[in-house]
Amino acid sequence: MTKKVLITDYVWPSVEPEKTVLAKADATLIIAPNGDESTLINLAKDVDGILTCFAKVTDKVVESAEKCVVIGRYGVGVDNIAVDKATQQGIVVTYVPDYCVDEVSDHVIGLILAWNRRIVLFDRVTKNKGWGVEGLGMRMMRLRGKVMGIVGFGRIGRAVADKARGFGMTILASDPVVDAESMERGGAKKVEMDELLRASDFISLHSPLIPSTIHMIGRKELAVMKSEAFIVNAARGGLIDEDALFEALEAGSIAGAGLDVVEDVAPPLDHRLIQHENIIVTPHTAFFSQEAVLELEERAAGEVAKVFQSEMPDNVVNSEVLSRNNLRATGLDL
Repeated sequence: MTKKVLITDYVWPSVEPEKTVLAKADATLIIAPNGDESTLINLAKDVDGILTCFAKVTDKVVESAEKCVVIGRYGVGVDNIAVDKATQQGIVVTYVPDYCVDEVSDHVIGLILAWNRRIVLFDRVTKNKGWGVEGLGMRMMRLRGKVMGIVGFGRIGRAVADKARGFGMTILASDPVVDAESMERGGAKKVEMDELLRASDFISLHSPLIPSTIHMIGRKELAVMKSEAFIVNAARGGLIDEDALFEALEAGSIAGAGLDVVEDVAPPLDHRLIQHENIIVTPHTAFFSQEAVLELEERAAGEVAKVFQSEMPDNVVNSEVLSRNNLRATGLDL
């Protein structure tokens, strides 16, 4: 019997790669017209699998998906999926934890270079006011010898460290689940968060958004950073307390920020951080390249296809579901 897969949302040109992958598992696609909870609740009632990008697969959506055996995430974080509820319902949750490593790490370095070399400023002023009008009174650092602090030393954090070392920077890292020896092999010195914040000229966040990391950068953390520090967030918007960041920038407590994410997934044009002169902002595009997106589409769909074909997926978020009596997927090799 042909299976149905609900795609809640996507930001790439088409879902042809998913269609091709899932056709091999005798599955067809249903594309949600929007990501509203009520819409997804209705559409989830008759599907065997769900693929989601940014839309929230809430408790109610999971509860309505009575036939669903697998929920796949396009990407790394799963904070938009009710994983606990899926586990209770016997639904496997998959993700793609190791795509776009080069893209995000490139983007982080790009934001640092754009800020430090004032590329955005000089481009804007030169086009609007003419050659040499801005002058050279602002602070521009020599990167060699400066300190890069990396919060979260997973795949992307390690890639950022590799690239920052190429500019002659010293790397400090903080991650409660990575030991000092592993960090040393990755070219970083393991330090406590407070030391990282105090010592770093540039800080990049690469932590997952979980209850313990929500607003992990707040007033206390910003207060101990260098006044010339520049912080980058290309991970999750909720890692930074936006009120505290705005206050720190207004007070000159830190120099600036590079944001690829904010807490509001669809922020208005007049968002105070987006419009702040000491922030460089990009609209959640750090993950993007044609190569990365194709890889993401094929691998996310491939995980769902594997479950349909009674094969173990490569990356299961809720591995505990595999030993539950109510596991809906059949034939998985435990």
